[in-house]
Amino acid sequence: MASLSVQTLLVLLVFVTASYCMIEEASAIEGQREFDYFALSLQWPGTYCRHTRHCCSQNACCRGANAPTEFTIHGLWPDYNDGTWPACCTRSDFNEKEISTLHDALEKYWPSLSCGSPSSCHGTKGSFWAHEWEKHGTCSSPVVHDEYSYFSTTLNVYFKYNVTKVLNEAGYVPSNSEKYPLGGIVSAIENAFHATPQLVCSKGDLEELRLCFYKDFKPRDCVIQNDMYTSKSSCPKYVSLPAYVSLGLDGAGTEVPWVPDNEGDEAL
Repeated sequence: MASLSVQTLLVLLVFVTASYCMIEEASAIEGQREFDYFALSLQWPGTYCRHTRHCCSQNACCRGANAPTEFTIHGLWPDYNDGTWPACCTRSDFNEKEISTLHDALEKYWPSLSCGSPSSCHGTKGSFWAHEWEKHGTCSSPVVHDEYSYFSTTLNVYFKYNVTKVLNEAGYVPSNSEKYPLGGIVSAIENAFHATPQLVCSKGDLEELRLCFYKDFKPRDCVIQNDMYTSKSSCPKYVSLPAYVSLGLDGAGTEVPWVPDNEGDEAL
């Protein structure tokens, strides 16, 4: 058989190299095994917003009387039972047009509580929603397959398991003077949803509360994770649910009232 020309060999070399790179990339993604459960991480705005010193249009803490007064969504996170989690599983860039019909609900229940721009999986800066989709949402397969489903599913789970309403009915309301027993807050959630949540605190203030779910979104006990939140500070026996004064974009202080008992009952 005639020997291959130099040009043909070069073409074959390029093909082999490209194929190898594709296999390596696929292997890297497949190396992040399928997750075990979901964690719905919720932020307490009173704790986050009281650190706001400068306002911007993207920060919900700056909305005056319209600033959030209930737990807001941080993200829906696929996690492993060993306390670790997958991240940045596919190269699926965030496209806000995909969730345009959800925009109003996301602005209210999944707002950014800072003026910063978090990093994306690809070394760029983007929106809070972009960060959550690219880092966590892309790892939600085979339960959630696309961007719209990730955000709509998260909103529906958030509405169904209304933490703010549960704590309100148990007497745990925002206060800058009261401290509440940690065990009481946990028990209120356990009684409502029949699963143990995970709480994260900052200097004695409740910062985040996480509800955990099996892949069919039935509640389950959370796994205590050794992440940057829990290693930063654990919760004491008595914690605060601080209220806060919104600066507003005009810089005027506005007292933010507590959410009514029926807030959050609306469906998406």
